[in-house]
This record gives sequence, structure tokens and C-alpha cells, in this order.
Amino acid sequence: MGDADAAVLDLPGLARLVAHLADAGYRVIGPTRRDSAIVLTELTSADDLPAGWGVDVGPGHYRLRRRSDGALFGHSAGPQSWKQFLHPAHRVLWSESGDSTRVPDDVPRYAFLGVRGCDLAAIQKLDTVLMGGAHPDGSYARRRRALFVIAANCTEPGGVCFCASMGCGPGAGPGYDLALTEQIDDTGHRFVVDVGSAAGQAVIDAIGRLPAATDDVTQARAAVADAAGRMGRAMPDTDLHALLHDNRESPRWADVAQRCLTCGNCTAVCPTCFCTTVEDTTDLTGEHAERAQRWASCFDLDFSYLHGGPVRPSGAGRYRQWMSHKLGTWHDQFGESGCVGCGRCIAWCPVGIDITEEAARLADPADGGGGHGAG
Repeated sequence: MGDADAAVLDLPGLARLVAHLADAGYRVIGPTRRDSAIVLTELTSADDLPAGWGVDVGPGHYRLRRRSDGALFGHSAGPQSWKQFLHPAHRVLWSESGDSTRVPDDVPRYAFLGVRGCDLAAIQKLDTVLMGGAHPDGSYARRRRALFVIAANCTEPGGVCFCASMGCGPGAGPGYDLALTEQIDDTGHRFVVDVGSAAGQAVIDAIGRLPAATDDVTQARAAVADAAGRMGRAMPDTDLHALLHDNRESPRWADVAQRCLTCGNCTAVCPTCFCTTVEDTTDLTGEHAERAQRWASCFDLDFSYLHGGPVRPSGAGRYRQWMSHKLGTWHDQFGESGCVGCGRCIAWCPVGIDITEEAARLADPADGGGGHGAG
């Protein structure tokens, strides 16, 4: 949509948007403050949004802080991603009790409110993985097709954000139904709205809005562009695919293994990690059995278990597998990187391992790595 078509919502308008989507049968998911973090949950109204809360974030560090204004989206990514709703951490595939077999077929109809550019890019990468092949994940596909996306353009990146260097933000790329850019100044608290689909247009027409003034649009675009220059991190400007391939035997892997706990936090918080395993369980009576799918992590020893033992028994091997796939061999499988620069793996690593720092060291010959030209 062009700038001339942009609209503006005030705070009551945003409240009407949430209420309209709920009345239309959507489960509206958005950020809220809970358990000393900004988490994603179902909203009962716009009042649940984390007004006036920001975050201070760094390697292995995350703290809420009070803001001096009432911004609703003035925070960077929390520990959760939207993946948990489209590709749940645990999903029952079928269950059987006695003579009755049940295959769950419920498909939640979600509306996501406040999706950052990096997370919208992550959803699109999951689309490629889970919907784009010869054997799509039916559960994911049904949830995804029913999804309504309201993006929130980022104007205040966090200390571990590097989406700009991955080409995934801070502005939301294509794929949203509506996109909001929050503005707070002497003239009030409002949201410049861009429409990205016919469904988005129908919603914005239904709730009512004002045409955006030229100054509103200009300020919104400038704030997003300025955020690109204030990222807390950056991935090195090099051919990462080749870099990881050529540094399979780098001494950096042993160095990072001395710090890595192989806990799998990085894969749990990553918005694009998609690996799963299947488990069968029964109760003690044998009358109830079920098969469930749950997230798996390449940091688990069992992940590479083959012919009597794990293929990657060392921490160095497992970290190398994770980073090499995310930044390198993902290109071979899916034609793009598997990283969107959200920084969650840095913030939620208990020992503060920084994927951008590890990549930079691999690229630095003086640090035992082998650099590559910009790609």
C-alpha cells in the first residue's frame, strides 16, 4: 500500500481492533507483562498489552524496565516466539482409550498482534520448511492459512538485535495483513497503519480510522529507518555459508564448547528451529495410549542417535551442527538463511554465547578463522 493510503488509529481505535477480531472468532495473541518478562498470550482486550514497559537485554541478560511513556510495543523480543502457536512444542497426534481412537482436528483461528519484522520473516521461513515441500505438515498448514497478522514495525531495537544485518527488519516485510508503527509525541499516542491484504483492508474499514497525515507517515518511516542504524549487534558482512563450510575444523568450536552447556535454550527460543520427535506413551493399565509430537533439539544426545550411539557426542560437534545449519546448510535445503536476527539465542543463553561474535571470530584469521569476502 502506498503512503497516500496509510491510516491512523488512536488508542481507542486499537482497542476496537482487538475487540473486532475477537468478535470475528479469532483468538487474539499478543504481548503482555507476566513473570518478569514480556510474553505472548491470548489477550482479552487491548488493556492487556504491556503499556509503559521496555526491556534491557544483553548476552545472558533480560530485565524489564519502566518506560517514561505509555508505549505498547516499546520492547524487543521476549523469550517466546509466535512459532509456539503455529508449530506447538507438544501436540497429540492421536490417542486411544479402550475401543475409542481420537485424532485431534481442532484448528485454532489466531490473530497475531505485534509481530516484529524478524518474527514475520521467521514465520515465512517456517512456511517454506513446513508447507513448501512434497510432504507438508498438515497441522501447521491449517493454522497458518487461518492466521491474521498485525505486524509492529520496530523503532527501538534491543541490545541483542541484529535483524538489519540479516535483511529481516526492523520494518516488517511483505506478509502482514496490517502493520502498525507506534508514535508518541506532543500530539498524542497513535499508530500509523499500513494495509497488506484484502482481509486487512476489510478489518480496518470495519473499525473506522482516520487518514494519516503526511507528517505522520514521514515520521513513522523515519523512525523505522533510524532503528536500522541502532542495532545492538550485527552479523559479519561475509558469505556465511562458505565461512561455516570452510571452518569445520576451526579451533573456535572447542573454545565455544568449553562455555556451552548444551542445554538447548537457543533452539527452544529460536523462532525458526523446527525439528521434532515423536513419542508413544501408555498408562499403567494399558487402557490409554497416545502418540505425541514434541520439539527436539540438535543439542540433545539422542538427536543424532544412530546404530547404538550419537553421531555427535561432543558439545563442540553439537554447537557446530546448530550454527552451521542455521547460517550455512539451511541455504542448501531451503535457499536462504535460517536466522532472522532476533537475538533470542544470545539473550537466553545462560552463559551469554553470542552467535554474531562466534561468526565474527570464525571470519577473523587472527582469531584462528578463515575470512571470506562480502557476499
